[in-house]
Amino acid sequence: MNARIGRLLLALALAYVVLIATTSYWQLWAAPSLDARRDNPRLVFRQLAIDRGRILSSDGRILAESVGHTANGRTIYRRRYPSGSLASAVVGYASIGASEAGVERAQDDVLSGASLNLGDGPGLIGTLAGRTVRGDDVVLTLSARLQEAATRALRRTHHRGAVVAIEPSTGRVLAMVTLPTFDPNLVDNGFATLLSRRDGVLLNRATQGLYPPGSTFKVVTAAAALDGGTITADTTFPGGSCITVFRPLCNASGEVAPNPNSLADALVQSYNTTFARVGQQVGRSALYDELLRFGFGSLPPFDYPTAQMTSSGVYTAPGRLAGRGTQLDVARVAIGQGGLLVTPLQMAEVVAAIANGGTMMAPHIVDRIRDRSGRLVVATVPQSLGRAVSATTAATLTAIMRRVVDEGTGQAAQLGGLEVAGKTGTAQTARRGLNDAWFIAFAPASAPRIAVAVVVEDTTDYGGVIAAPVARDVIRELLGGG
Repeated sequence: MNARIGRLLLALALAYVVLIATTSYWQLWAAPSLDARRDNPRLVFRQLAIDRGRILSSDGRILAESVGHTANGRTIYRRRYPSGSLASAVVGYASIGASEAGVERAQDDVLSGASLNLGDGPGLIGTLAGRTVRGDDVVLTLSARLQEAATRALRRTHHRGAVVAIEPSTGRVLAMVTLPTFDPNLVDNGFATLLSRRDGVLLNRATQGLYPPGSTFKVVTAAAALDGGTITADTTFPGGSCITVFRPLCNASGEVAPNPNSLADALVQSYNTTFARVGQQVGRSALYDELLRFGFGSLPPFDYPTAQMTSSGVYTAPGRLAGRGTQLDVARVAIGQGGLLVTPLQMAEVVAAIANGGTMMAPHIVDRIRDRSGRLVVATVPQSLGRAVSATTAATLTAIMRRVVDEGTGQAAQLGGLEVAGKTGTAQTARRGLNDAWFIAFAPASAPRIAVAVVVEDTTDYGGVIAAPVARDVIRELLGGG
């Protein structure tokens, strides 16, 4: 064999090896990443051939469905949202160009039918076999009627904000509203426009928005104090309008707290000076432990995409939560400031735990999954997260929070003969002269069926003036009264 033929054979052999290696790489190692690319035509066709299951409210409203169209002799499916923006922050969207969000993302395997088979699921098997794949229906705990009432009430404030309503005994999320919001029917053709808006319409403020809770957090501080055993509802503290903790810390509008005043009276009238002292007496460690018992410091165990949730707690820097050994401005944390930032969902969990006798329940938005014939596939079982406060402390706080509505700062939440327990909050922001106004409440106080958290952004009003009426209207829609 001459040298030229030998070199040619060697080159052919090397080329063959490279071909085998390249083919193996693309077929074995790179195939999953290629298959997952949103612009992969095979993936696009596969998704368009799937008849995704419906998403329905607990009272039967269709919130999302797939509609079939014939193109080139094949049926393709597009997502439609008959209720528009009613629950878009919860339901989210499913779009070829924009991926998925909300329940559409969290329950994608169920809605697309991928949970029905092993491997790549029927989304691959069915479409390769030329069959239409149909996913299961997802029924939410959300009440469309209550969602509409909460949206109307929040819109009347003419501000951005959020409302979360929970059934205390089960953790069922009955309403979750965020304003401003968006119409998911516009996502396919207008996603870039929605992304570019400066008002954050794609942000679920209920689960992602971080706000200083203001005086609503005094409920947690009071719980730590009462559970600690050294402070009771009748324990008294000095009065006055201001104290100095590094710098002046004052009551709202320069109000003078009576001298002396009790823990109960201070919660009813929301005296900052008293609760700053309570926080100092409770101490950093005990207050931090109480935060953990209420679920602060980690993402809530909520059946919703983790990328669309934020942890509540004391932030020492953007994205950095305080740990047990972190030095805290305990006096200001105790009144809902001092770097403390919370989501409305977190504060709804707090007030629901008090309403439930001190036991935290895992919040959930999916009630059950049904197949297309209506047969039950699986139902969500309520899950206890343990005790946040003792039953005795919860009962004491309930009695005080009833006084907040009956005679204190939350009188705008009164509903005639219906017993409402609540707490107002008005938190200063970095925007001069503007506050985040809060109200948390539950009713009926003696046998709670609903717990509500409301936040209204960038307002000059107090929580008892602008947020309490929103909670009142939501409670009234569910329970009547007044």
